[in-house]
Amino acid sequence: MRLVGDNIENPGIFDLRDALKIADEMELDLVEISPKAEPPVCKIIDYSKFLYQQKKKQKEMKAKTVKVVIKEIRFGPNTDEHDFNFKLKHAEKFLKEGAKVKAFVFFKGRSILFKEQGEILLLKLATSLEDIGTVEQLPKLEGKRMTMYISPKKK
Repeated sequence: MRLVGDNIENPGIFDLRDALKIADEMELDLVEISPKAEPPVCKIIDYSKFLYQQKKKQKEMKAKTVKVVIKEIRFGPNTDEHDFNFKLKHAEKFLKEGAKVKAFVFFKGRSILFKEQGEILLLKLATSLEDIGTVEQLPKLEGKRMTMYISPKKK
């Protein structure tokens, strides 16, 4: 097997017993790096320290990831101006906090006839929020819901 590592004076090809003996003398572990290579590649390292560093890297990566929060705002096809403004303020607050906004118009019963009103309502919301958010998905009808996604603008 080929023996590599930072603490080896003369890396090269060794017999398994010799490689284990060298690792034992250094009080470290013999770890197989590439088993499919010809000959297989092994490295002499402190395996517990290696595992600790891997866990630490994964923890740092996890801490750096941004969790996406989606807040929903529900409208009816005949939502009044006051109610619209009230929900608009909530959407502004959500976007300023860094959350995505999922705005949808829910059609009940025969109100599905007012698809255009629902689309106009969502586009009105998008134009009102264009200074602090960008439209991720234009209004799209899915069953009895017309949905639109707005994400906060990057600073």
